[in-house]
Amino acid sequence: MKKHYSSLISSAFGKFASKPFSKPVQKFINNSYVKLMGLDMTEFDTPANYPTLNKLFTRSFIKPKEITKDSKVMISPADALVTDFGEICEGKAYQIKGMEYDIIELFGEHHKVASNAVEGGQFVNLYLSPKDYHRYHTPDKLTIISLTHIPGKLYPVNFPLLRNKKNLFIENERVIIECRDHKENIFVMVLVGALNVGKMVVTFEEKINTNTQIKEPQHYTYDNLTLEKGELFGWFEMGSTILLFSQEGAYTPNVTINQKVKFSENIGVLN
Repeated sequence: MKKHYSSLISSAFGKFASKPFSKPVQKFINNSYVKLMGLDMTEFDTPANYPTLNKLFTRSFIKPKEITKDSKVMISPADALVTDFGEICEGKAYQIKGMEYDIIELFGEHHKVASNAVEGGQFVNLYLSPKDYHRYHTPDKLTIISLTHIPGKLYPVNFPLLRNKKNLFIENERVIIECRDHKENIFVMVLVGALNVGKMVVTFEEKINTNTQIKEPQHYTYDNLTLEKGELFGWFEMGSTILLFSQEGAYTPNVTINQKVKFSENIGVLN
């Protein structure tokens, strides 16, 4: 089976972004990208110091962020735009207002129990643009139960596609991470691939290899794997989307649609 055109484009872009050029050329590429996309580099290294464009994409903070010790606060896992949020009703959530999809299809066959467990709970969609910090962190202290890598297409996840392409999140490649919070509530994080996202990295599972020839879902389970609130667990190599799903009564969002949030900021109350 041939790779979808979106995967081919993303692979080609990924190769370019990962290639180190001579220092003058790399400086020009990096500075041009910063200027074109309007990156705020205040909390990061000088653009010219990154040896590849990909290293610039996946940059880390010079000074680590302070993480609240308040166990009732859920923090934003990334720098992102809230594109939608709300209650999970009859097994459905929204990629954007008016465009619903079935959670059981999004999660896949390995997470059917989780798809039922979040009924009546909350979902939050976080879009990371190409200019955003691309690393992602845990929004709460979480115990990882299992993970599934589901191969798929790599359509853009921008507003025109969110508004007009049904089941965009379901068609795209994604990583489903099923967890439990400190009160044993089910919590699910979904990393959604997109155009030019050559890779989605998950630091606790080195077998994850996205945008490859894998055709069937790859499922992994874990024992005694707990991540602290704010802990780094991976990055997108270019912008994309993180979807959060919580069990009924576990979380009350404190966000608005089209709100820009930063990693470590308060995005709601853990009940």
